[in-house]
Amino acid sequence: MKPKLLPTQNNLRKQTRRAMIELLNQHLADVLDLGLQVKQAHWNVKGPHFIGLHELFDKVAEGLEEYTDEIAERAVELGGVALGTVQIIAKESRLPAYPLGLASGRGHVDALAGALARFGAFARGAIDAAGKAGDADTADLFTEVSREGAEPCESAR
Repeated sequence: MKPKLLPTQNNLRKQTRRAMIELLNQHLADVLDLGLQVKQAHWNVKGPHFIGLHELFDKVAEGLEEYTDEIAERAVELGGVALGTVQIIAKESRLPAYPLGLASGRGHVDALAGALARFGAFARGAIDAAGKAGDADTADLFTEVSREGAEPCESAR
């Protein structure tokens, strides 16, 4: 998935921009997959805590949408193309497939907590990668994602 660079006024070196676009697109695939996993839980949760979890999962999905936009827009700001099609998500996401047989609130919370934790670990790795590449703005974006990302489902456990 070698990113093509489009003309931009960004003064980062081309090599840095290419690396960051690739990093951002990897995380775009991950966050889009994560958002769909959260919606899967939102649509299918059952049980005595249905309404609370249904609303929590919706809130998590909304938060992920914000990060999705920020990640995609940063790739474009660097002269790249945001790669967010379902085909790319299916091919590139590093998250495990969501277990489709879940119905209980506890099962969905556990599955999402694991996916959010994994995504958080990916974001922390991206902070380091962006910092080493000399792109403080992308590192800052991933710091924000990491700081906010995994907390909602952890508190529901």
